[in-house]
Amino acid sequence: MGPSAPTDWLTIEHFRAPIEVNLIGLINVTLHLLPLVKMARGRLVNISSTGGRLAVWGGGYCPSKFGVEGFNDSLRRDMKAFGVKVSCIEPGLFKTGLSNRKKIIQERETIWKQLPPAIRKQYGEGYIQKDAAKKEKLTQIFQNTDLSLAVKCMEHALTSIHPHSRYTAGWDAKVLWIPLSNMPTAIQDFILLRNKTELADPTAG
Repeated sequence: MGPSAPTDWLTIEHFRAPIEVNLIGLINVTLHLLPLVKMARGRLVNISSTGGRLAVWGGGYCPSKFGVEGFNDSLRRDMKAFGVKVSCIEPGLFKTGLSNRKKIIQERETIWKQLPPAIRKQYGEGYIQKDAAKKEKLTQIFQNTDLSLAVKCMEHALTSIHPHSRYTAGWDAKVLWIPLSNMPTAIQDFILLRNKTELADPTAG
């Protein structure tokens, strides 16, 4: 996943790892297997995320998943003439190691300590604690615990006669993230910014 933090806290290296694994790695594996899949008129099922439809937080994770969505769309159209079916699964927030709040907070605290004083002043010394408490509350509300919801999407994509181009897994994805991703940008920003932690002095520096 890489660090989840405001963009101005991050370096290019924070973005590189999740993009290399989630996007470049996925493309690399697909390209190596594509000749065999075409010969078998098989199927390709890639795992994206609702974070590939709506960027809810900063860091490399969402850009990597937006890239997966773009690659999957072009791949699906390119492979149609060969009888290869291509599907994309977009899970919401599930309780896995990826959503380990303790690890996420530790990564943020490490980055915070290395920030220039001017940036820490803009956010305020208590920002980390207040933001962590707010995100913990949101996680408890939206997190899915039944991993079989995602597995059933994979099973359908691999075994059904007519697989879907896209699958949405998790109630939060179905009722919030995917519908919100289709709304005008102004509405997206209004809803998402309501859950942002207030800054101490955004004009300081």
